[in-house]
Amino acid sequence: MLVELEGELCSGLGEGAIFTGIDWVARAFRERLGFIPYPGTLNLSLSGEDWVQARSILCQAPGIPIEPPPGFCAAKCFAVILNECIEGAAVLPDVSDYPADKFEIVAPVAVRRELGLRDGDRVRLRVEIE
Repeated sequence: MLVELEGELCSGLGEGAIFTGIDWVARAFRERLGFIPYPGTLNLSLSGEDWVQARSILCQAPGIPIEPPPGFCAAKCFAVILNECIEGAAVLPDVSDYPADKFEIVAPVAVRRELGLRDGDRVRLRVEIE
């Protein structure tokens, strides 16, 4: 199933670059998704009924699991295509207080630079849900 969404680019806390730079994380993404993520995540803010429905489906779907070593949270991923040209993955961390409007994307390239994006820009994505 493909779900099409649109979100607004926003700044994150800067923790994505630290997380994607950890050896086991890079290895897990390479093994599970076929690429090593560029340091950091692309943060999107999503809202509206389409997002509420999509988020519910994503939370219930198995996704592509990322199993952490002790002390780290688990996550699941979904393949995405951004603006019809960049492949990556949406990451849903298994964290109870994770913001409901936040959607984090990892990709093998610096998406902001590749697409010339700034905070507030709209980003279209197709999410593959198995």
